[in-house]
Amino acid sequence: MPRLLAGLDAAPRLDLAGHLTVHGTLPRYPVEELVRLAEDVDLKGRGGAGFPFARKLRAVTRSARARDGRTAVVVNGSEGEPSCLKDTALLLHVPHLVLDGALLAADALGAEDVVIGVTRDDVEGSLRAAVAERAAADRRVRVARLPERFVTGEGTALINGIEGGPALPSGQKVRTSERGLGGLPTLLSNTETYAQLAVAARLGAAEYRMAGLDDEPGTVLLTVGGATVVEVPTGTSLAYVLDLCGSEPGQGVLVGGYHGRWLAPPAARSAALSRNSLASYDAVLGAGAVLPLPHDTCPAGEVARVTRWMADESAGQCGPCARGLPSLADAVDALVGGGGRPALEAVQARMRSVLGRGACSHPDGTSAFVASALAVFPDEFRDHALGSGCGRRVLGALPLPADENPERLVVDWTLCKGHGLCVDLLPDIVRLDADGYPAQGVMPVPGRLRPKALRAVRRCPALALRIQE
Repeated sequence: MPRLLAGLDAAPRLDLAGHLTVHGTLPRYPVEELVRLAEDVDLKGRGGAGFPFARKLRAVTRSARARDGRTAVVVNGSEGEPSCLKDTALLLHVPHLVLDGALLAADALGAEDVVIGVTRDDVEGSLRAAVAERAAADRRVRVARLPERFVTGEGTALINGIEGGPALPSGQKVRTSERGLGGLPTLLSNTETYAQLAVAARLGAAEYRMAGLDDEPGTVLLTVGGATVVEVPTGTSLAYVLDLCGSEPGQGVLVGGYHGRWLAPPAARSAALSRNSLASYDAVLGAGAVLPLPHDTCPAGEVARVTRWMADESAGQCGPCARGLPSLADAVDALVGGGGRPALEAVQARMRSVLGRGACSHPDGTSAFVASALAVFPDEFRDHALGSGCGRRVLGALPLPADENPERLVVDWTLCKGHGLCVDLLPDIVRLDADGYPAQGVMPVPGRLRPKALRAVRRCPALALRIQE
């Protein structure tokens, strides 16, 4: 039986009345009892780092006692990675469960401010409606709208954005438990973490532990294939979850999102969704993204496009992000384009050059994503580097945001002679018909492929191509 998603079989969204009908009233806990509850259920952060929630609570309490006692609570509702939707699902469909967890912590800490940072219109609307239902009882909660970027979810970036500054990492090793929102000791955690806290508070430790593993109790939310959100007990086999969602391991499964790790098909079939099981494959569940790679897409090309997007999403505030990640993306592109063994060596060198040197974890996470792909798809990367390729198109199986206003490659049929050079330069865009001519006259050009599209325009012998805004 679902816990976080309980009640959604009867209604697409639980308003306050529906929420209370499904979950009942929320008990209150003194801070030491709340710490003990979090320890008893082994509650860890569900946003990627997996930091123990009880330790965060203790750290905020300790910092507050050393000062004037004031604290703040922040919910990280930013989900800037396209492969993740679980937190969005909670905020859209069961927002009161998240508010319960945040207010439970705020009451225990005596916090005067509770802020939820979000990046989407629909999520903001859902939360504001939920807060309005509670306005008479609690006016501490506010919703802050932030830019939708990958790095917005980094802790100091979230705080900076909430306070009206740029939503970028501070570049310093700042503990928000010591100095966060408004300079106050701040309890900052992920959306699902607060929802799990609210469930645990109602059930109590003993009943909460009845689901999942003894050493990792409870349930976990997953986003499978970038589109399907499911809740399963910890310890459930990854193969079962894929089958439940109508999928299979394919060529491999990316676990943990774009800062995660790839599992080869045999590992994906035997792995369980637990910290210990995934650790045995050098993987972590991270933000709960599970991405199987279909057999009919090119692994090297998929990794290259995500690496480029990750480089574009950097804060640009330190050398490893501003120069290292674009350089890594260039090296991966060169490898995929047939750059030979020097290209393989260049990718390895670029990965090493960013490790442990960034102002946040983005360079390390991106480097690990590429390194894991090289380990799981060695034949495909080698074939591309040596020029033969793998013979598959890049289908965009790894989700990325769509270009809002993509340029278009336009064929002038009065000039086209069917030379076919365009398909050699742009196999991801151009397809030829049975007569050797482009199958379409107007084709969208993603931003990442614009340089190749310009090259195709310049090299068309018949001058039959142009780029149109």
